[in-house]
Amino acid sequence: MSEEETNVSEARSGATFLPAGDAAGQALDEDDLIVRPRGSRLRRARSVLLGAAGLAVVAYLVYAMATSPNVSWGVVASFFHNSKILAGLLVTLELTVLAAVCGGVLGVLLALMRVTRNAVLRTIASVYIWFFRGTPLLVQVIFLYDIALFIPQVGIGPFSASTNTLVTPFVAGLLALSLNNAAYVCEIVRGGIVSVDRGQIDAALALGLTPQRAMNRVVLPQALRVILPAYGNLFIDLVKATSLVSVIGLQELLTTAENIAENNYRVVELLIVACMWYLIVTTLLTLGQQRLERYLGRSTGASVPGRSLRQALGLGFLLRRGHVS
Repeated sequence: MSEEETNVSEARSGATFLPAGDAAGQALDEDDLIVRPRGSRLRRARSVLLGAAGLAVVAYLVYAMATSPNVSWGVVASFFHNSKILAGLLVTLELTVLAAVCGGVLGVLLALMRVTRNAVLRTIASVYIWFFRGTPLLVQVIFLYDIALFIPQVGIGPFSASTNTLVTPFVAGLLALSLNNAAYVCEIVRGGIVSVDRGQIDAALALGLTPQRAMNRVVLPQALRVILPAYGNLFIDLVKATSLVSVIGLQELLTTAENIAENNYRVVELLIVACMWYLIVTTLLTLGQQRLERYLGRSTGASVPGRSLRQALGLGFLLRRGHVS
């Protein structure tokens, strides 16, 4: 190969192979080659500039908010631990946990209906998911709060009660969040189950395991690695979705902040207080989700989430250091 063809080949590959020693004309082994990607300094400079620009934008926004004469941070600090705000936060957490539990149980049942061979059960589950995923959650909250228009009385045998008495704002919000959450949980669980190779299930059955034991011992431990990240994100989103029940007058965190703001006209300050509490809760949940994912990754032999990405990003560093395999 001529020198010109060699230069063209190097230009196309985007890397230059240089000998490790200074002496020319010596026979080189594969270990003596160092791969130096071209344009690495340019990419590094571009990354530094983009990072600096991002930090400058964030610093400007923080400075603008901190020095704005229209925002009283003393009011924010005084209402951060307000008893009414904390009571609203407690209602938000109760609604989130109950909706997650009820929606999770119903979602698992719907997922089993979706993977069953019974066509009727599959159709019922599909229609359920189609409706609750296709309509806005806000509409579902309002609809269930006004369910008495369609079912004025609820009773079993001689016992009956008015629907308006039973369906309080808390019950209506819980029903809406649970039913909506179940539709998404169903697809998350179903996706985790079908992600397990069919051959492993057949092997478990061939070893004498019953279908239920094969599901518990073989399928679910592997499906959990797929289910957990998506369900964790859904649970965090559920915390913020509880703010939609403010339209029916439930005194959760956002509604409580709005009611206080109506009296002292500090709308922005109270919204900042609500946002701070939402951020605290979601941050704690995110950290807990990451620790649980790491634990499951170690116990099942899977890689820690994000480690593969860091290894891929560190590939260029390894090449520059000459660790070529």
